[in-house]
Amino acid sequence: MLYQAYQFQDDLIAPLRDLARRLQMFSATAFWNPGSEMGRQFSAAMEMISRFEITHERPDFAITSALIGNRMAPVTVESVLDLPFGTLLRFATDTDVKRPRVLVVAPLSGHFATLLRGTVQTLLRDHDVYITDWANARDVPLSAGRFGMDDYVDYIMHFLEEIGPGAHILAVCQPCVQALAAVAVMSEERHPATPRTMTLMAGPIDPRESPTKVNELAVSKSLAWFENSLITGVPWRYRGAGRRVYPGFLQLVAFMSMNMQRHQDAHRKLYDHLAKGETAEAGKIKKFYDEYFAVLDLTEEFYIETIERVFQKAELATGDLTHHGRKVDPGQIRNTALLTVEGGRDDICALGQTSAAHDLCRALRPHLKRHHLQANVGHYGVFSGRRWEGEIYPVVRNMILAME
Repeated sequence: MLYQAYQFQDDLIAPLRDLARRLQMFSATAFWNPGSEMGRQFSAAMEMISRFEITHERPDFAITSALIGNRMAPVTVESVLDLPFGTLLRFATDTDVKRPRVLVVAPLSGHFATLLRGTVQTLLRDHDVYITDWANARDVPLSAGRFGMDDYVDYIMHFLEEIGPGAHILAVCQPCVQALAAVAVMSEERHPATPRTMTLMAGPIDPRESPTKVNELAVSKSLAWFENSLITGVPWRYRGAGRRVYPGFLQLVAFMSMNMQRHQDAHRKLYDHLAKGETAEAGKIKKFYDEYFAVLDLTEEFYIETIERVFQKAELATGDLTHHGRKVDPGQIRNTALLTVEGGRDDICALGQTSAAHDLCRALRPHLKRHHLQANVGHYGVFSGRRWEGEIYPVVRNMILAME
């Protein structure tokens, strides 16, 4: 009944949000001066109420152009391969120059792939970029079947096959484990679409290293606790009715609880900016939270298997990970160059968890391995923002260029 209770509460609040939007519009033509201090404060209060909402639809990537060389080139988003639980998207650029093809593997951890909008925008400067656009499990009918960790690895391999030989792979956060597994399986099979480079950014290859609050929570409860406390059925109003899921709104609450004071301070600042008419400053905060409050649900099997196999048993690090019953051996990777990236202040995936991949890829020669530690950035700073663009991205670009 967890999902139904959440939906019931949201349905109750919806009229209040709608009323706040109407009152905000009314305030613009009210008898008081809308530009006055009272008018701005009233409008700000109404906007804060209207924004009290979690959305479940993927926002638009809103990438329409990219800086290529010394000009801005148009960008169009194309669906290359559409599967029930995810779509391979390509950001096609208007250029005749052949550029390295990069598959960005987005996390499946409660947010949409659009969270990596900044990552994609930067990569487009020098690359032909593809991304895994994961579906919201509540919108996938039961007839589509299950989607667990092995299926996730299958999707990565299908997408690489579709892109073709000679591509590169870049995984952010949680899917670093599955990306490494996919490359290991493809390497052992000598698959022609095995990527030339593999960049793993802030992912839990070995979550036993310097465990964070996220890691500690995953191992502090039994698997039965997660199943009984966090898994619920999709309400009948949605296409995925009856599917058992880990709701995105629970993941959002978990993330926010880790830094609740920071989020409270951000919303106080948002109100102050709105009340003072500082639209540019308010717009930056609204843009972030519009994305942050857009959530997707995970299938029960993917969530539970991730808790058990990635965090509780650390199967990849211990050598016990399997793919459809077949052992996954990163030691089979011999020709795919490895780059790992970690943030010095990452409180979600701590130092040492991602770089553990170097020991697992034991057959790689030293010149095919590189680790980059970015000081003074947290988890999101690894793949977005000023340090990503100016300091981390050049390392990624050079690794890919060296293997072209």
